[in-house]
Amino acid sequence: MLKSKEGERVPDAVFRTRLDGEWREVSSHDLFAGKTVVVFSLPGAFTPTCSSTHLPRYEQLAGVFRANGVDEIVCISVNDAFVMNEWAKSQNAEHVRVLPDGNGDFTRGMGMLVDKSDIGFGERSWRYSMLVRDGVIEKMFIEPEKPGDPFEVSDADTMLKHLSPEARPPEAVSILSRPGCPHCARARELLDARGMSYEEIELGRDATTVSLEAISGRATTPQVFIGGRHVGGADDLEAHFRGR
Repeated sequence: MLKSKEGERVPDAVFRTRLDGEWREVSSHDLFAGKTVVVFSLPGAFTPTCSSTHLPRYEQLAGVFRANGVDEIVCISVNDAFVMNEWAKSQNAEHVRVLPDGNGDFTRGMGMLVDKSDIGFGERSWRYSMLVRDGVIEKMFIEPEKPGDPFEVSDADTMLKHLSPEARPPEAVSILSRPGCPHCARARELLDARGMSYEEIELGRDATTVSLEAISGRATTPQVFIGGRHVGGADDLEAHFRGR
């Protein structure tokens, strides 16, 4: 039975990380003292749900969390530092801090270390999230103990709703772009200036001109979509922001 540790202090542990090619140690005190931190923990880097949904949504909502008093968002997994760093790079994680709990010390202290030997994982973390204020766990969302890898309550939207029921998640933004396109660069600058995160779909790498025309009905780049609506190119995006 996985038990909530609400009202308790986080475990004392040391996360052995890699930064700029060197080993660095981050203690629980370093991570939590005097700060409001949202933590989410998952079974493994590069695994499907973790990569497609869990981490990306926290990354997408990072600005909203910070606007509501969260100092840092941390993802913890029982993986080594090399794996976690490569995963963060592949996920373009700029706002979520990934920490390796390679020996499972922190996860064990949380009572969330589980045996996944049946799928060749050994001991890993159960999926959960928590809100920690100055080292004290205020709220935990623990996934139900079901077979497989349930993902029902530790998501970013559930945590945000708990933190601030009135907070509005940002609209999803995508840009279809082309390498070396100056108008694409201008569109990115317009979004960056407003603190809007976006997914970039680059022609020649992620899509083709056929996809561009099929999705947007146009052959030029960039093509910007906000909240499922087609805005258009850089000039259209600028006009869109002026009209707000």
